[in-house]
Amino acid sequence: MPAIPLPFIIALLLAVLLLKLVLLRQTALRPAIGFVAACMVVAFAVGARWSFDAPFVRFLQPVLAAALPPIAWLCFTAGHTERGRARWLYLLPVALALLLSATWQVWRSPVDLLLALLYVGYGLALLRLARAGPDGFAAARLSDTARAENAARMAGGTLVVSALVDLLIAVDFGLYSGDHAALIVAAGNILLLPVLAYAVATIGRSLPADAAGETAPADLPRAPTEDDSRIVEAIDRLMREKELFRDPDLTLNRIARRAGLPPRQISGAVNRRENRNVSQLVNGYRIEAAKRLLAETDLPVTAVMFEAGFQTKSNFNREFLKATGRCPSDYRRAPTAG
Repeated sequence: MPAIPLPFIIALLLAVLLLKLVLLRQTALRPAIGFVAACMVVAFAVGARWSFDAPFVRFLQPVLAAALPPIAWLCFTAGHTERGRARWLYLLPVALALLLSATWQVWRSPVDLLLALLYVGYGLALLRLARAGPDGFAAARLSDTARAENAARMAGGTLVVSALVDLLIAVDFGLYSGDHAALIVAAGNILLLPVLAYAVATIGRSLPADAAGETAPADLPRAPTEDDSRIVEAIDRLMREKELFRDPDLTLNRIARRAGLPPRQISGAVNRRENRNVSQLVNGYRIEAAKRLLAETDLPVTAVMFEAGFQTKSNFNREFLKATGRCPSDYRRAPTAG
């Protein structure tokens, strides 16, 4: 009788999510699709491990588990450009897990400790990425950076909690010969997989179709620079003359390419000079454009929303209310009062 039927149910739910992502047919979702597929395989492997205790699956399960944190990180940093040799570093923990798992019967290798450290390390890295705020997601749409930040925070927290679950399993094997391991796995790791998959799918949907290959900014310098005014003025010219803010898929990387400047310099200059991030700066131009359209044209509010560069009505109404103290319809009825 299988000990844990829940992993197979989770694998089926992940398969449904995977199918939904595939049917969206968005290039930006490819990293998320790959990660959800990996989650599905791990869920099935865990189910086979605890239901049938097959030796091969017992050997393979920690190797697959070791691959999840690097895959999650690569999904959240899909727009980062990295040197080819750096990508090989992500394979090292997986290779080490493969070695430790293969030799576990010989010397009780600390594969569980490796997994815990791996999950904690990547989890903390994702939480640090989320703390960077909107400017930490240079390849994400500026209108979706808040969602990307929340997704990264969710994924990072999930990885850290999963590490604690792995440690509990290791302790259970050390003290109770694994009598409670099945229950711990069912209540912990498996339930966390769909949450982590959802988080990565969220970041995937916040990336425009051509985000792959863009460069993310490094950590922002705190000290003001002499070029801040020049950089902000250059961005202002681009926004007013080229109306880049009207692009709903606008990202920090796209602004940087048009300005001919590194993304980190733009982020730093805007933060220091304007005391706000690039997303807030662009929203300011979009709101000003929306105010002009509402006051000077008879376009429907929805058309104004799209013309100004917003994608969703909820985001448009929220940002407009924050900037003017009124909803768009009320502002149109009394434009001079804004």
